[in-house]
Amino acid sequence: MFTFLLVVQAIVAALLVTVILMQKSEGGGLGVGGSPAGLMSARGAADFLTRSTTVLASIFVLLSVVMAVIAAVRHAPSDIDTSLVKQAPATQGAPAAPNADPLAGAASNAASAPAANGAVPLAN
Repeated sequence: MFTFLLVVQAIVAALLVTVILMQKSEGGGLGVGGSPAGLMSARGAADFLTRSTTVLASIFVLLSVVMAVIAAVRHAPSDIDTSLVKQAPATQGAPAAPNADPLAGAASNAASAPAANGAVPLAN
């Protein structure tokens, strides 16, 4: 359904661009000659293009709102599955002294600890 509405939205957008570009900047319409009365007269073309622009713009906005609602309902937030979350391993070293440099202790522990999973420790 969403894909269908997206294609319709693209078609409406292309038609809207075409209708807008066919109008004169003064609102004169197609500028094509013809009989004084009728669709292709300056007045008739302006009325037709103005109404077409209004209808297409309204359809475009309506489709945008409908597609936003469909997208929000389709991707509604769900409960978070925490079954795959790993627990943090417990630290095995003694806590550092309160006045000790925390980076110096971490560097010495990292240098003496074996690398896990074949990882190579970084050198300082």
